[in-house]
Amino acid sequence: MVNVFLSYILLGLSLAAPIGPINAAQIDRGIKHGFMHAWLIGVGAVAADGVYMLVVYLGVVHFLETPFMKTFLWSFGCFVLIYTGIETILSANKLKIGDNRKKEPLVKSFFSGFFMSISNPLTILFWLGIYGSVLAKTASTYETSQLILYSSAIFIGLLIWDITMAGIASNFRKYLTARLLIGISMLSGVSLIGFGIYFGIQAWNALF
Repeated sequence: MVNVFLSYILLGLSLAAPIGPINAAQIDRGIKHGFMHAWLIGVGAVAADGVYMLVVYLGVVHFLETPFMKTFLWSFGCFVLIYTGIETILSANKLKIGDNRKKEPLVKSFFSGFFMSISNPLTILFWLGIYGSVLAKTASTYETSQLILYSSAIFIGLLIWDITMAGIASNFRKYLTARLLIGISMLSGVSLIGFGIYFGIQAWNALF
């Protein structure tokens, strides 16, 4: 049972690890504002993951698979990512190595992560494919209490990754020069816009 629990934690870690909009945003916030901001981006994303896990668990997935919902999510995701990317690039030149960690409310970081993740159709497909199959396998083998236990193990894995990313990004800040700080922020913004454009193309394809 311990081995199974650990394997689900590992699954959570591997789900969070691929570099995507959330990781790019975490690096940017960690460098600009420190650990808590970077961590809360991740917590927001995990909260969105929780919503989708619940959706898969309750079996209302067919609603999310309708062409309207898919198009809406691609479009909304495109807007969120491009907006965040542009905001990141525009604020890059204002960065200073000095302590500017208190300028942005923590709740903004949480909701940035939440909306980035909840508006990402890849998150849905991902949870459908991975959690859907895990759910089917676990439900046929284990009781509901164990299903909840193993689902929480996935969350533990996701949160471990978030803490690691936030720690790396906020500590990395100490070794940066002003120019490098601006460069990383610009790169992060461009990366978010790139993901946004990809979402926009997907929305366009879904529409026409």
